[in-house]
Amino acid sequence: MTKLNVGVIGAGSISELHLQAYQKLGDAVQIYAICDLNQARAQEKAEKYGASEVYDDYRKLLADPKVDAVSVCTWNNTHAEISIAALQAGKHVLVEKPLCRTVEEALNVQQAVRESGKVLQVGFVRRYDANAQLMKSFVDNGELGDIYYAKASCIRRLGNPGGWFADKERSGGGPLIDIGVHVIDICWYLMGRPKVVSVSGNTYRKLGNRANVRNLSFYKAADYDASQNTVEDMANALIRFDNGASLMVDVSFTLHAKQDETVVKLFGDKGGLELEPAMHLVSEKHDTILNITPQTDQKGLNVTAAFQNEIRFFIDSCAAGKEPISPVEDGVELMKILCGIYESAETGREVRYDN
Repeated sequence: MTKLNVGVIGAGSISELHLQAYQKLGDAVQIYAICDLNQARAQEKAEKYGASEVYDDYRKLLADPKVDAVSVCTWNNTHAEISIAALQAGKHVLVEKPLCRTVEEALNVQQAVRESGKVLQVGFVRRYDANAQLMKSFVDNGELGDIYYAKASCIRRLGNPGGWFADKERSGGGPLIDIGVHVIDICWYLMGRPKVVSVSGNTYRKLGNRANVRNLSFYKAADYDASQNTVEDMANALIRFDNGASLMVDVSFTLHAKQDETVVKLFGDKGGLELEPAMHLVSEKHDTILNITPQTDQKGLNVTAAFQNEIRFFIDSCAAGKEPISPVEDGVELMKILCGIYESAETGREVRYDN
């Protein structure tokens, strides 16, 4: 098989997971080019991963006819612009979540995908985790029956990364669009991807980024600045779907909580499941409730392995022209949900969609 030449646009922290995964697919992939506004950072990554080309402008990278596919690992406010330009340049695209910042941008990306005929995969990495795929097999085989309710939480008690993550102009929002998108998406995916019909949400800015807190460390963006923070601390929402099912979600960058917590639970008329913090199935047999623990090596999310699976699937999709597990249409639907929550919080009203 001919190796695909891959370019990575954006050399920040998330690019490392992409680059490591591409490197492990050496027989199928050549890490060909790295692009970053900070050319020194791009050069450093290029030397580490053996890329022969370094750019400080994504347009120059996309103009290179040797580039077959790109990973877009930039600020959220550039996802749509770069993805559309890449598709129009004839490149396959893996774009980090969220797909973009607005529904309008999402629809523009979708149109570009359809016009180009190229693969675009949205970086909903949790879908590619082995545990998620295992649980999906139980769902697809009817073990839960009709799924009518799901609950998702991603609570950080102290975890505002600052920098561009805390700049609404570049990020599009705070914990909802950054980490909430992951747990909302995996619930929605396991529920069978029903169409959203209404959203009611709340956002709060009560605690700020709590840069004053000492003796407890957390991840900080490369451009961290304690004085800058324009995003919400916390968000919650109730999402209703066209099949009558509902999803309740709450997420935070900071909250007066005892500990960080990630929860993903689904409930059906025949059974239930928990994906996070660890896999469990709940069933009923012979008038008896059973709590079932699948015997697997990994009880929770394996981030590195999930990224490896995601990148492998992307390369396979590019080579075979098959649709990704996380296509652009799903990115559009998630933007409807995320933007609906922000709109509902701002207006104090439920947001309804006509499908």
